[in-house]
Amino acid sequence: MNITPSITELESRLDAFRTAMDTGHPNWQTAIILSKVNQYYFTGTMQDALLMIKRGGEAFYMVRRSLERAKNESPLPMIYSMEGYRDAAALAGAQCGETYLETEVVTVGILERLKKYFNFASVGSLDKTLLFVRAVKTPYELYWSEYSGSRHHKLLTEIVPAMLTEGMSEADLVAELYEQMVKHEYQGISRFAMFQTEMVVGQVGFGENSLYPTSFDGPGGAKGMYPASPLGGNRERRLKKGDLVFIDIAFAVNGYHSDKTQVYMFGGKPNKETIMAHCGCKEVQKRLAEQLKPGAIPSKLYQTIMEGLSDDFKRNFMGYGSRQVKFLGHGIGLHIDEMPVIAKGFDTPLAENMLLALEPKKGVAGVGMVGVEDTYVVTSEGGRCITGGGEDIIVI
Repeated sequence: MNITPSITELESRLDAFRTAMDTGHPNWQTAIILSKVNQYYFTGTMQDALLMIKRGGEAFYMVRRSLERAKNESPLPMIYSMEGYRDAAALAGAQCGETYLETEVVTVGILERLKKYFNFASVGSLDKTLLFVRAVKTPYELYWSEYSGSRHHKLLTEIVPAMLTEGMSEADLVAELYEQMVKHEYQGISRFAMFQTEMVVGQVGFGENSLYPTSFDGPGGAKGMYPASPLGGNRERRLKKGDLVFIDIAFAVNGYHSDKTQVYMFGGKPNKETIMAHCGCKEVQKRLAEQLKPGAIPSKLYQTIMEGLSDDFKRNFMGYGSRQVKFLGHGIGLHIDEMPVIAKGFDTPLAENMLLALEPKKGVAGVGMVGVEDTYVVTSEGGRCITGGGEDIIVI
């Protein structure tokens, strides 16, 4: 599979987006894309640029820097040079009519600068429309997601066990883990759509550090280095015999992510409570995966699973103490956190070739966070796992 998406692939994405806009916003005239990830989705390159998509079929990718690189990387013909928004308005036209922007990305300052050169009859949000267009993966996208998933699985099940040594700090493990990730073709960065969310490797914790509270909207925890870096490995906490090791990391190749969590027990065997909690999470993941079929309603999947759990199991499920998250899985692709979400309020049916990470996890007092996370493709037969499938706790 080529690194660069073909012109046919990119044009089909633009067509799908226009069709979705016609349905959701019948009077739209112009869409403006400023985020680099969405630029990449439509053009195959990410630059300091502005992508303008017109209702009538025209599109303009206007690049401040680097025009040369944009033309080298993208097969599309509609790539132009601009020094600023004045040039963009002169090229694409200042009259935009009913206009839609990425309101989760565009700041008030950027909007005011756009309004200096473009005339908007009104401004609306295209975020949800684009998220659901991106949610259904093409064969090209599935190829790279599955490739990432295969490297991800090998890393966590075959490489990491040999890395764990008594006396190493969490920070030591994060450093060695990043090295091995890159050696196994990781692109070097994991991308989130969530506002101000930063992560290079992921959540790594020894023992109860994996229960430590964070601002990150996920079930796991991490002590981090210090308040300014709350998700990196802790320098003080060192690995000792009997420790649970929690590793929740994304992996990405050529832009496309997989998500997986693996739990290890170092220098000892997990106790009965830990094993039962972990196996319970595996069973939840299995039941969810079986239902990842076109037409399934995410909110109903969430309700059915949660209503089937005992009150005892729900205690510290999907987070520790009062810090429980309200979802069981999430879409994934160019961002780790995409649509759809297995949670209340998400009522749009699943579609063939959507990609979701299912992550049932449970905190165990005095031990740490157990559970599983794997990435699945929605198919008519149920979820097809691309990251190996719910593993037992690996005893080292």
